[in-house]
Amino acid sequence: MTTQTKPIDVYYAATPNGHKATIMLEELGVPYELHFIRIGRGDQFKPEFLAISPNNKIPAIVDPEGPGGKPISIFESGAILKYLGLKFGKFYPTEPRAQVEVDEWLFWQMAGFGPMLGQNHHFALYAQEKIPYAIKRYQDETHRLYRVLDTRLKGRDYVAGDEYSIADIAIIGWSNGWKRQGIDIGEFPDFAAWNKCVNDRPAVKRALAIVTPPEKETDASTDKEAQKVLFGQR
Repeated sequence: MTTQTKPIDVYYAATPNGHKATIMLEELGVPYELHFIRIGRGDQFKPEFLAISPNNKIPAIVDPEGPGGKPISIFESGAILKYLGLKFGKFYPTEPRAQVEVDEWLFWQMAGFGPMLGQNHHFALYAQEKIPYAIKRYQDETHRLYRVLDTRLKGRDYVAGDEYSIADIAIIGWSNGWKRQGIDIGEFPDFAAWNKCVNDRPAVKRALAIVTPPEKETDASTDKEAQKVLFGQR
């Protein structure tokens, strides 16, 4: 396994996507240094952050010991998970068919389970104007996605293959919001068992315990200025 002598810089906020990077690094036991990005205050639009993450989203990382020993910056949480899995040879398989299986569920999360649940949060919790059609549209799609996940987990311990992988890491943070997403977990017993199993992992517990420092992040559900920053960009 590759060793890491210098800490990886992690540009982070305590969100489902931010958790992916810290869970992975905690699982790997790799040294890292957190740089908190207060997205309710607009830190993600600062030039120094955009140089690392041009889509102004967290997380992003800078590995000072990248390919060829040279630093590399990586944005997009799925790309970060794949990079770390390949570099350190853990939680991402080497066999091609197994890689496809992990990739399918990683991309399922990136393309659907994250964005659709994010829209659920936006219209149900954050939008100043409550639009019943939009709320129902995204809650229905959220329910469908949980059904897909629950069906996949029937008779399985993990989402992709027989082993814990970056697919599980990608999904867990978003799935922990099931209650605020309007999901009755009793409908999805196989998902519920998986969710508990992954949350019980020590590395996951350590990562999820990381909170924003005492200088408190604004609450986008109530703070009008934070809403302008988060939702008013074109």
